[in-house]
Amino acid sequence: MHLSSHGMAPEESDQRLVYVLDDEPHVAAAVCHLLVASGFTPRQFSSVVPFLTDLKITPPELVVLDLALGESDAVEVIRHLQTLKYAGKVLLMSGRDEATLGEITQIGRRHGLLMLPPLKKPFRASDLKNRLATLSDWSGADVETRPLVAEAGEPHGCAVDLGEALRNDWLELWYQPKIDLKSFMVCGAEALLRARHPEHGIILPKDLLPPSGDPLYHPLSKFVLQRSMADWRHFSDLGISLKLAVNMPVSVVNAPDFVSIIRHVVPSDPKFPGLMIEVTEDEIIRDPEWVREVATQLKLYNTWISIDDFGSAYASLSRLNELPCVEVKLDRSFVHHCAEDQLKHGLCQTVVDLAHRFRALACAEGVETTDDLRALIAMGCDTAQGYLFAKPMPVEPFTAMLLTRAAATPFGHVDPARHATRLAQTA
Repeated sequence: MHLSSHGMAPEESDQRLVYVLDDEPHVAAAVCHLLVASGFTPRQFSSVVPFLTDLKITPPELVVLDLALGESDAVEVIRHLQTLKYAGKVLLMSGRDEATLGEITQIGRRHGLLMLPPLKKPFRASDLKNRLATLSDWSGADVETRPLVAEAGEPHGCAVDLGEALRNDWLELWYQPKIDLKSFMVCGAEALLRARHPEHGIILPKDLLPPSGDPLYHPLSKFVLQRSMADWRHFSDLGISLKLAVNMPVSVVNAPDFVSIIRHVVPSDPKFPGLMIEVTEDEIIRDPEWVREVATQLKLYNTWISIDDFGSAYASLSRLNELPCVEVKLDRSFVHHCAEDQLKHGLCQTVVDLAHRFRALACAEGVETTDDLRALIAMGCDTAQGYLFAKPMPVEPFTAMLLTRAAATPFGHVDPARHATRLAQTA
């Protein structure tokens, strides 16, 4: 697909058209990638004149507008939009303080524009999705945080109190295998939280976890660490060596007692391959210096930081060298259809290359098709996980899959589609 000077293919029309005006090209490009993943057609502009020229001819559904624009600014653009009687919506974004964002949003409203709640950089893909949800005919579904295929047997929509689940011992960990893309053997697994309610069955995290920063995350994280290490011992006793990964909010990682908890729960067994702590990108970039300090401590206990959902925050690529990680996990929204979508393919390749440059591994999340798998292998991606290989499963079925796989003949160098099919048959 050949792109025009504004980042849109000539054959694409103004369907779900969005103009992104930001004088920092890497920021505008990141926003455009998120818009593409959400079903929109973005055009990227770095200066006001071509932006206004195109807007007169083809008004977009939405304008995403930075506050400072070199020789212009958002207030000046707002005045132009009023003069042009622009009828679409406007979304301000900036790294400046929220008070300034609010004031300029009010200026836009006073000029008769339809202003969405502004975005303060850095932001997650889900933050942008929440703003897009107010656009006409937009469902507001959060494709970054839901599986692309529903997990069989897991009901949705029944909220359960986390405190009650902790008190009643309803929590358990399910595991999704991570596949080494050179050997095509299971090299690790991500531990995923579930609650087994006596009446409602299996409860997913979206119906269980409280808002960010809730004090319950501390006892929950202690449970996850203790249970995952107990499960590792179970796997090890059966002769299975796996590097497990657990998800942790930065508020827990930064807690004074976190390293102490790690020190006590991580096995001293020489066969222990280490523990991965997955932290979302948007959280870690808020205070990379402090996280780097904690990450250095964690190395003493064979514990490492992995950046989860990479690509979902605005300044990802430009700040990768600042993040203290040994692994980068490509966000599923960019992995999905990366074989056929040149924008997604380019972003995935860039992340893989940058991860390797900074001596980190690249892991693809949400791999669902053999075409995407082949593309990721060609890019040099190190590991992958997703429904193409196996869905998350409780400990016993996961153990049975591992034992079956261990008894099978190694895959060897054959077509990756056959690799994936054979692994799925043992899941």
